[in-house]
Amino acid sequence: MASRKGSQQSRGDGDKYSVLLPTYNERENLPLIVWLLVKYFGESGYEYEIIVIDDGSPDGTLEVAEQLQKIYGEDKILLRPRAKKLGLGTAYIHGIKHARGNYVFIMDADLSHHPKFIPEFIKKQREGGYDLVSGTRYRGDGGVYGWDLRRKLISRGANYVTQVLLRPGASDLTGSFRLYKKEVLESLVERCVSRGYVFQMEMIVRARQLNYTIGEVPISFVDRVYGESKLGGNEIVSFLKGLLTLFATT
Repeated sequence: MASRKGSQQSRGDGDKYSVLLPTYNERENLPLIVWLLVKYFGESGYEYEIIVIDDGSPDGTLEVAEQLQKIYGEDKILLRPRAKKLGLGTAYIHGIKHARGNYVFIMDADLSHHPKFIPEFIKKQREGGYDLVSGTRYRGDGGVYGWDLRRKLISRGANYVTQVLLRPGASDLTGSFRLYKKEVLESLVERCVSRGYVFQMEMIVRARQLNYTIGEVPISFVDRVYGESKLGGNEIVSFLKGLLTLFATT
């Protein structure tokens, strides 16, 4: 199938958006999330690239990504795989090295984050000149769909305790749908020491420490369509340990 590059009118304003998609066992989800990204970036006219960072998925995610690259073009789909699962923070560090955009989106590849919100992130960032814009499930029209009561309580509780202890100035600390100025993301990732569930929270806390400006966009979060959630008891324990560490060091 022919590449789709050049099929949409570009805004030509000099900005380019790199989307970092860390993947592990996402072969069912990846074709749809990429199609949606291409659709909404194409309709809005912004320059973009999608960087797939696969951590040695045994389900064939990388092979699917290679097919998507043939469909959409090597200028739009960049494959930067790693040999094994090495963690979200290091995936971002790896992806940033290859990002050619001056702005970087981070989001999940499991369809929890809908690309339809991307134009709203960009609009919000441009209106306020924000260093980062974070998707929030807890303000405005934001919400969570598909979670049971336990998951909702864990997420709400994590955010509440974090607000009380750290006063971060943002309403959704554990979300992972965000837009950063590239140099801001590089600066924050270098300073973060957390891994797993705590990583996104530390990014916001460090941003406040460094006086970076933060905007928020209400989003609808939908529980993953295919595959299993990666949140378990170990992640909850890690979150509490990480929260206490941040409280003691910030």
